Amino acid sequence: MDFKYDVIVIGGGHAGCEAACAAANMGAKTCLITMDMNKIAQMSCNPAVGGIAKGQIVREIDALGGQMGIVTDRTAIQFRMLNKGKGPAVWSPRAQCDRGKFIWEWRSRLDHTDNLDIWQDQAEELIVENGIAVGVKTIWGVEFRAGAVVLTAGTFLNGLMHIGHHQVPGGRVAEPASYHLTESITKWGVRAGRMKTGTPVRLDKRTIHFEDTEEQPGDTDWHQFSYMRVQHALKRLPCWTCNTNEEVHHILRDDIANSPLFNGQIRSTGPRYCPSIETKLMVFPDRDHHLLFIEPEGENTNEMYLNGFSSSMPMETQLKAIHQIPALRDVRAYRPGYAIEYDYFDPTQLSHSLESKIIPRLFLAGQVNGTTGYEEAAGQGLMAGVNAALRCAGSDPFILKRDEAYIGVLIDDLCTKGVDEPYRMFTSRAEYRILLRQDDADARLTEKAYAIGLAKKNRYDRWMSKKAEIRKLMDFCDNTSVHPKEINNALEAIDTTPLQFGCKIVDLIARPQLSIPTLSEIIPDLKMTLDAISNRKEEIIEAAEVMIKYKGYIEREKIVAEKMHRLENIKIKGHFHYTDISEISTEGRQKLERIDPDTLAEASRIPGVSPSDINVLLVLLGR
Repeated sequence: MDFKYDVIVIGGGHAGCEAACAAANMGAKTCLITMDMNKIAQMSCNPAVGGIAKGQIVREIDALGGQMGIVTDRTAIQFRMLNKGKGPAVWSPRAQCDRGKFIWEWRSRLDHTDNLDIWQDQAEELIVENGIAVGVKTIWGVEFRAGAVVLTAGTFLNGLMHIGHHQVPGGRVAEPASYHLTESITKWGVRAGRMKTGTPVRLDKRTIHFEDTEEQPGDTDWHQFSYMRVQHALKRLPCWTCNTNEEVHHILRDDIANSPLFNGQIRSTGPRYCPSIETKLMVFPDRDHHLLFIEPEGENTNEMYLNGFSSSMPMETQLKAIHQIPALRDVRAYRPGYAIEYDYFDPTQLSHSLESKIIPRLFLAGQVNGTTGYEEAAGQGLMAGVNAALRCAGSDPFILKRDEAYIGVLIDDLCTKGVDEPYRMFTSRAEYRILLRQDDADARLTEKAYAIGLAKKNRYDRWMSKKAEIRKLMDFCDNTSVHPKEINNALEAIDTTPLQFGCKIVDLIARPQLSIPTLSEIIPDLKMTLDAISNRKEEIIEAAEVMIKYKGYIEREKIVAEKMHRLENIKIKGHFHYTDISEISTEGRQKLERIDPDTLAEASRIPGVSPSDINVLLVLLGR
């Protein structure tokens, strides 16, 4: 065997799988090194993909030519579009998946990807020569050489699991931790820290009293993740909800001294927005209950996931507490919840291509960058894989801006702001979220991905066909008039103001009470136009309607984004010795020196760098 590659990817989680597929699809000879080929893309925690802002990231991954959306659609057992009662900027797709089938669907896609090999082993040491990453050594003594290395080790770097006072080394339950790899990187000047995450107890479905829960069914419409319209293969299943109560809280509070989170055993920082149940009790002491979701782990398994009850309390305490919930009074568990601590690396030492500024040709993605969530990991993995392949080819990096993708927001936040807790994406983190909707990810990204060779021609042609259909529908609505006598009776029947004068169809669509499908029942020519759409009619109608109804907001946000682009075009890297600029605040000088931003816009987003500091730099640049 030849152990020389263009790109080596370390770790077979969500980041690693996307990185390996992306690099290989870009034409790079790629090898994915993973501890266990039977646990590729393992859903370590919740068996679900998407959610608020996370669903937008998966849509972007798919639009770019990644795999997560397709794998999710093929293995989904429930799909919901969240936030439909709000504006389209925050509509977010979410799917419950079959955990086992998700693994094997990913494995199948990796097995059938050209230019990609898989090697089952554990990376132990990064090989650095002349300050540049050139390969990796494994615990079995195999030495790989490569033009670029992508590290996506998740929670495995010096991983330590906690249940009460019990501590067990590992990267995930029943899987070993990875030792020495962190040290082989930090010795070159890369900064590392520790973070913590956790997962809930798993329950036996046969012992749950579902009559004491509230059923939560999924959607049954046309929505899904992939723009390629993958066929649903699995039967649809509901989730269920129930609540904790004062008895549950009393048991947990009485044993809080044995919680690793509160007795000093765990000293690292956990995710603020996915707290353990014991943390909820401490942060919200006045709450008499907390909502829990009982979620199926698969189509045919009895294993259920108790979402909202993440814990590292002693096993006996966890079980005693959940038995106080009426629906779970007789429940049996497969395993208790646990917490895990692991190493991560300071992401401000990365460029926006996710290449290390300290060790060239080393790329990092996923939880090793201080993030949390499958989707955030997969988005980083895709970009790291693409840029590793481009690095090997001697091409410029592929970087998404903040007004182009949530993935761009995520990476920019990591590189400029850093992390002091596990980073999770929210719609509120994106200042241009009306431009970054889940419905238009293909419009934003597919042509860009096709230009660099990531998105394939079938995906590009599919988008171009959709683009033409959307334009045709919008042109019809822009140019077709209706008269009051033709439509007023129908408008009054649906409680919207009748017309005084004739108007274009587009003006009617702008009304909140009206939609394109509703108007098609009133205006025959519009119905004929819709009937002429041969494929993906609902998707095209939704895209056109959002663009019409929110045109003013979209245009205004584009203007704001264009203004910021002017700062993006002002390059400052290498122009200043910040420590010598006394007119800049002390904190500003320190942050600018440490992060060394590429552009003035990037500098403006660094916490601690004030607008007056930016003005000083503008003056020094002669602007």
